[in-house]
Amino acid sequence: MLHEPLIFHIDVNSAFLSWESVDRLKKDPNSLDLRTISSLVGGDLASRHGIVLAKSTSAKKYGITTGEPIIKALNKCPNLMVVPARFDVYIENSRNLMQLLSDYTPDMEKFSIDEAFLDMSTTIHLFGEPIEVANQIRKRVFKELGFTVNVGIAPNKLLAKMASDFKKPDLCHTLFPHEIPTKMWPLPIGDLFFVGHSAEKKLGSIGIRTIGELADCDVRHLVHLLGEKYAVLIHDYAWGKDISPVVNREPRNKGYGNSITLSKDVRDFETACQVILSLCETVGARLRADHMLCNCICVEVKDWDFHSQSHQTTQNNPTDSTSVIYENACRLLQEFWDHTPLRLIGVRATKISEDGFTQMNLFETEHTKKIKDMEKAVDLIRSKFGTDSIQRAIFLKKDKIVDHASGKEKHLNGG
Repeated sequence: MLHEPLIFHIDVNSAFLSWESVDRLKKDPNSLDLRTISSLVGGDLASRHGIVLAKSTSAKKYGITTGEPIIKALNKCPNLMVVPARFDVYIENSRNLMQLLSDYTPDMEKFSIDEAFLDMSTTIHLFGEPIEVANQIRKRVFKELGFTVNVGIAPNKLLAKMASDFKKPDLCHTLFPHEIPTKMWPLPIGDLFFVGHSAEKKLGSIGIRTIGELADCDVRHLVHLLGEKYAVLIHDYAWGKDISPVVNREPRNKGYGNSITLSKDVRDFETACQVILSLCETVGARLRADHMLCNCICVEVKDWDFHSQSHQTTQNNPTDSTSVIYENACRLLQEFWDHTPLRLIGVRATKISEDGFTQMNLFETEHTKKIKDMEKAVDLIRSKFGTDSIQRAIFLKKDKIVDHASGKEKHLNGG
């Protein structure tokens, strides 16, 4: 029996700030709710270092944006309350959310730590009308987990994600094909998924400033400007076309990965390795937090023409070491990258086994033991005092482009 496609996109409102607030209120119900004041997550108030990872609605009114330096945010709002990030708390809240969402369909894709797609095509009849079910999910999340989400409802993933980005917070929105001309086409071209600052500027140079104007443009006129693959992709997106399925990208305990799509193409090996180190910080920390080891390390890249490549290596001994993962990832990149400018870089750790149930490494040196102890100590310090409380010296240089432990760029806009 064929079912009409129906996709929900769940997006947590100001995720890190919301989760920080929920955790604080659990420990002390009388504590100040960060969501009700001008506040942000992502740095250290005393040192004024770090970047904005999430901000409250009140802080947003001061023009504070995700990705900007803490010191710049403080100049906009001197009374801003700044709290350091605690990724262990956020991972726990993310897991709780995914567990709740799994009640509605087995076909779920965790898109990021605070986003998920649900394919409701074959299960919606069990719960009710789409908008009713979306509101039920939204209310359950708030009642059981204490934070709010937006829910986008559409026939495909692209439109569902676009819908969830409409007015926030704590709302449900639909975006079906007949609604595209009124709800999506008037939006600025930069609001279209996968249109970055560079593409927005190029499109603006030929008079395309809204999604509707992109849809009306003959795709042949875009190919010379953007390249064939990308031009066709975003033109299809402007018409709401997307055939990508909802897939479980990362089965539990099957792999740990992190990737980033950069707003500026990476052209040199040193910068690429800096990005890789930032990604490896997250991958290694997650392995250690779950008491897991990996036997296989994989690097994946996508260049400016959207050509994808990956390369992997198998370890003689399983590891959870950030340093080991990083060294192997850089070596892999050097082996297969021809220096074509990169738009996406990713690192994955696979062939997972539980720490404590693997063969002892007879060749482990005193130096490698010290490295392991150091990394565990860093994890403890970051969990107690925030991710920015300790970082590698390379990320303290002014010309470094990514955050030291999130894989995020230092000068992103929006969010």
